[in-house]
Amino acid sequence: MNWKARPWIVANLLTLALLWAAPAVAQENAATVKLMEQSKQFEEEIVRVSGNVYIAVGYSVSNVTMIVGDDGVVIIDTGVSLEDADRIVTEFRKLSDKPIKGIVFTHSHGDHTGGAAAFFGDERPQIWAHKNFGSEAQPLVAGGVTFQSVRGARQGGFKLPPEQRINNGVAPVRYPKRGGHAFASRAETKPTHLLEDERQTIKIAGIELELVSSPGETNDQLFVWYPAGKALFAGDNFYRSFPNLYAIRGTPNRSVRLWAESLGKLAANDADVLVGGHTKPILGADKVKQVLEDYRDAVQYIHDKTVEGMNQGMTPDELVGYVQLPEDLASKDYLQPFYGHPEWGVRSVFSGYFGWYDGNPSNLFRLSPQAEAERVAQLAGGPDKLFAVAKAALADDDNQWAAQLADHLLAIDGDSADAKSLKADALTKLAGKMVNATARNYYLTVARELREAVAVN
Repeated sequence: MNWKARPWIVANLLTLALLWAAPAVAQENAATVKLMEQSKQFEEEIVRVSGNVYIAVGYSVSNVTMIVGDDGVVIIDTGVSLEDADRIVTEFRKLSDKPIKGIVFTHSHGDHTGGAAAFFGDERPQIWAHKNFGSEAQPLVAGGVTFQSVRGARQGGFKLPPEQRINNGVAPVRYPKRGGHAFASRAETKPTHLLEDERQTIKIAGIELELVSSPGETNDQLFVWYPAGKALFAGDNFYRSFPNLYAIRGTPNRSVRLWAESLGKLAANDADVLVGGHTKPILGADKVKQVLEDYRDAVQYIHDKTVEGMNQGMTPDELVGYVQLPEDLASKDYLQPFYGHPEWGVRSVFSGYFGWYDGNPSNLFRLSPQAEAERVAQLAGGPDKLFAVAKAALADDDNQWAAQLADHLLAIDGDSADAKSLKADALTKLAGKMVNATARNYYLTVARELREAVAVN
């Protein structure tokens, strides 16, 4: 057979080899079972939380709200895509046929704004947003930074097959057509009205809403208070997971201190309903108060304890051991690290105040990864001995150490198929025991990339 004339056969065989070589991701352990249970938080459902307030949960990666007014409706956030939004419109139209008079964006991330056009009728509705709308993406665009698209796709699991994805921690699995750009907003989402001050009361279709500036996950975040329905719409400053104080796809610094302050402002309202940007709403005044105060206390603790350690001269690597959430907070179901992680918050607080330098003079001018790896290999008795140690660590389920040793091997020889395969196996095993969906997706995606590189070679 002429193999050159049958490139599709070669490609299929490489794919089969790749899948055969990839170790199965463990599903039957506490972490993955816990993450799979989290999927109940975004099963498709239209939730009526007040007389005229309806939440579309699970139809898109973010929640979409409809408030029915006198002669129209207001929509809060619009989902990630037109396809998702069209389905939501269909469900909402079963409940009200009044025209859409207004849209409020809690922030500019594309998973909350991408479906906006599906809600436009004969006339474009008012679109309200914070004056800083889009501020997260602007520095990256201005600086010509593009690799966040790759990292965003890894974090989201967009390059993984469906069988390797459980969920995204606070959202169901989706495959955005824009890939890693899913966190950027579209041109048609341009607001027509802006929240310029700390807070502002607006009235649309007889619905009175208070928009309140609330920097946190983004600097263009606002929350919506609907006093008639005693309902709070928190955007992404709250969802049922430990908050994403730092996104591993790479973002400008998120002020953890301001995030805690914004949660305090949310808690100050006498609310019966709390609608997060993702996951099911919280219902009942006592529960809403408890959840918001716990959430605020957790974020504030990460900030304050990190600063305490910084003032003692601790480095980020030391701080992640020093800063541990108190058990009464860490045990709460809505503070589990499905999406964000306390360790990432600690590192973000440090870098936000002090930048990259950890204070240890040995790190002012570090050896290059290759130079350090060569010295580590020499200590081990050579690269072959180092590989043997890494392989033994993998066999002992010491997977983090195996991955780090594989990094040394790849720093010495970036084309080493054995080192790539070993690192891929270590990352896959790490993913199998990971409750954090974004870390899990990132591990599995990089493992897949490494195996693809080996298969091509």
